[in-house]
Amino acid sequence: MIRFRRMILFVLDGAGIGEMPDAADWGDAGCDTLGHAIAAERPRLPRLQQVGLGNIKPLQNLPPAEKPIGSYGKAAILSNGKDTTVGHWEMAGLITPTPFPTYAQGFPERILRPFQEAIGREVLGNKTASGTEIIEELGEEHVKTGKPIVYTSADSVFQIAAHEQVIPLDDLYRMCQTARQILNGQDRVARVIARPFIGTPGSFQRTGNRKDFAFPPPQETLLDLLKEKGCAAVGVGKIASIFDFRGITQHLEAHNNAESVDQTLRALQTTPEGLIFVNLVDFDMLWGHRRDSKSFAAGLEYFDRRLPEIESVMRDDDCLIITADHGCDPSFHGSDHTREYVPILVFGKQLSGGVNLGLRPTLADMGQTIAENYDLKLSAGTSFLKGLR
Repeated sequence: MIRFRRMILFVLDGAGIGEMPDAADWGDAGCDTLGHAIAAERPRLPRLQQVGLGNIKPLQNLPPAEKPIGSYGKAAILSNGKDTTVGHWEMAGLITPTPFPTYAQGFPERILRPFQEAIGREVLGNKTASGTEIIEELGEEHVKTGKPIVYTSADSVFQIAAHEQVIPLDDLYRMCQTARQILNGQDRVARVIARPFIGTPGSFQRTGNRKDFAFPPPQETLLDLLKEKGCAAVGVGKIASIFDFRGITQHLEAHNNAESVDQTLRALQTTPEGLIFVNLVDFDMLWGHRRDSKSFAAGLEYFDRRLPEIESVMRDDDCLIITADHGCDPSFHGSDHTREYVPILVFGKQLSGGVNLGLRPTLADMGQTIAENYDLKLSAGTSFLKGLR
């Protein structure tokens, strides 16, 4: 059986590959993030095509490779959810049977009242909104009154936006910690997020000082096991915050796709053994939720162009897995995530490719594959390591 010293797990956040059988139960019948974006915008993806993206299923404008250099398949989400936390936790071997709460109508009094009392201020907003749109709508009032802007999204999140010159970062972070303590029991959201911004009315801009306060995984994950064994578990981008920094041996900060790829290249130069776990956030945050198919497709082209750069610094005993955590179809109605299968592409210089990994019943199969490579065992998932050529 082939073994790898390093494994690189790339998550194209929100890049699902077609509706799951229960999609209608989630209001997502007919969704297909990658299929619709590739059909509508015709991006040029020569490297992803060679690796085997078009072999996973028929994709309009992306024919299958005759001899793919990677192995390919797709995985279902076994957890009860379709969000970032659920998807990444499942990849790391943790199935979530009960979804995290969401608040489409805003947060109820049982949450807002104690929060406002604890921080000594009233809040603005309290609704579902885009982060950029709500600071344009309420930013000026916030600057005048000092009231923080509280909002949510289709995800299980409690977000607090504040101008850095009105509410200093340390104060904003303390507010988030207060919210994290209040949001328990039935209201245990996946993440509380600080969303600082700067600027003046009409030109407010979010800064790179976002900070997530996540609910920690309720049991051990792949990252914990790797760390306990003495292997690296490097988190690039928002990976560390998703796991509340548990099991992470090194956090490489990145705020967008370009920075995440740059940090991955850095990790490949400095990490001798273990897992490099990467999230490409823009597919979801900038393009999926905002239903921007053109930019989503351009993002795929950008990643495709940088793949050879990543491959050039991979060693013979490295393995690269490309996947997603859920869908976020930019051509679909609304702005919510979509209940979809996720793609699986596996590439390595030791591997001959061409293996059809089929339909995997859970994202945990990827985590179990990585675990087996390091002689570890997760409580969920079936490894496909032995099936790779």
